Amino acid sequence: MTIFALSTGPGISGIAVIRISGDNTKKVIKLLTGKDIPEPRVATLRKINKINTSELIDEGIIIWFPGPESYTGEDMAEIQVHGSKAVINALHETISNIENCRLAEPGEFTKLAFQNGKINLLKAESIADLISSETEIQRQQAIKIMNGKSADQFNFLREKLLKILSHVEAKIDFPDEDLPDDILKEIKKSSDEVLINIEKILDDQKVGERIREGFKIAILGPTNAGKSSLLNHLSNRDVAIVSEIAGTTRDVIETHLNIDGYPVIVSDTAGIRDSKNEIEKKGIKLSLNRAEEADLKLVVVDAKNLDFTDVLKGLLDQNAILVINKSDLLKGDIDPEIKKLNHVLISIKENLNIDELIFKIKNNLKNKFITSDDILITRERHRQHLEQCLEHLKNFNKKNEVEDFDKAAEDLRLATRHLGMIVGKVDVEEILGSIFNDFCIGK
Repeated sequence: MTIFALSTGPGISGIAVIRISGDNTKKVIKLLTGKDIPEPRVATLRKINKINTSELIDEGIIIWFPGPESYTGEDMAEIQVHGSKAVINALHETISNIENCRLAEPGEFTKLAFQNGKINLLKAESIADLISSETEIQRQQAIKIMNGKSADQFNFLREKLLKILSHVEAKIDFPDEDLPDDILKEIKKSSDEVLINIEKILDDQKVGERIREGFKIAILGPTNAGKSSLLNHLSNRDVAIVSEIAGTTRDVIETHLNIDGYPVIVSDTAGIRDSKNEIEKKGIKLSLNRAEEADLKLVVVDAKNLDFTDVLKGLLDQNAILVINKSDLLKGDIDPEIKKLNHVLISIKENLNIDELIFKIKNNLKNKFITSDDILITRERHRQHLEQCLEHLKNFNKKNEVEDFDKAAEDLRLATRHLGMIVGKVDVEEILGSIFNDFCIGK
């Protein structure tokens, strides 16, 4: 079967690229152009016609990539035409009428590249992350993973486990043979080394996932303190409704921001206060839940009312900035105990010290992402497999100590399998759908 799809973004554009891959690619190009296939990797101008007619669809560029030296590992071609909807639709309709040709599914080109050994699973995921990257740090992370650092590390650990497994199985299969005296010590030493490495990888504060998904900032505080106004100010647009009526915000409102290249998800939450209104109480519960999930809390309070409830005091931890709003109305100095907290005096109405608040947020982001050069985990899938690998390694060490080699070997096989699942070195058909469905159609 030969697949095809638009690889550039939909809509009107100067150029649109139609990608084709499969055994019939050469036939498709010959039928569309009425000429022989062009030289490999040479951009060639050709008239592109409807099949069996002389009706011209467009004049465009044909680039031919013979397999296996192509992105998918199969015969592949790209057709560059003018990016109008009419041209694209006409070309799609024409190709679909050719025998054994169909429209590609989301991510199918990259899935073929993986299945044909052109890329590993980590690289496939990083390609998707690069396409969807919105900030500079997301782009940098995707490029690092694409360059193979993570895959090399996981493959190295997997090879070490395979070597240990070979020693364990030798001990099982040849119990009466004179194996080296120090083989058990070597098995223990090597498995401990892998275990320590995995623990170190897992102890990453989930920086990779934060970069990929977005750093979570929750705006919290009592009613009418200026939380929604702060969200609107940070967003440079009216995201949330601002009202003098207490309890206006009853649900969590989110907006995605780019702060100095860092992806940020800012949440405006319901005002925290004692309320008998059932709907408002649910909103307050959501606020407290969002506080627990947040990487940074902006606790906004009114400068005229600095008597904190126990709930508000509980929010003011090391991952919080106390934002004292309406500072233009403040008479006198603030309490010395409050000064000890990580705080900033602002006035959203008068646009006072907003830059100082943003500076504090930026510093917090930089501190959170300080380990970004050593990132190996970027998805929850990777973390789950590593955690499972670690669990089986711990079980292996326990059973190995009592020389229960048969059961120990099974744990070692499972640990090795979980590492292989990360890079795609084992049968991973069950996870491919969920990974590649996140791709755009033409990738």
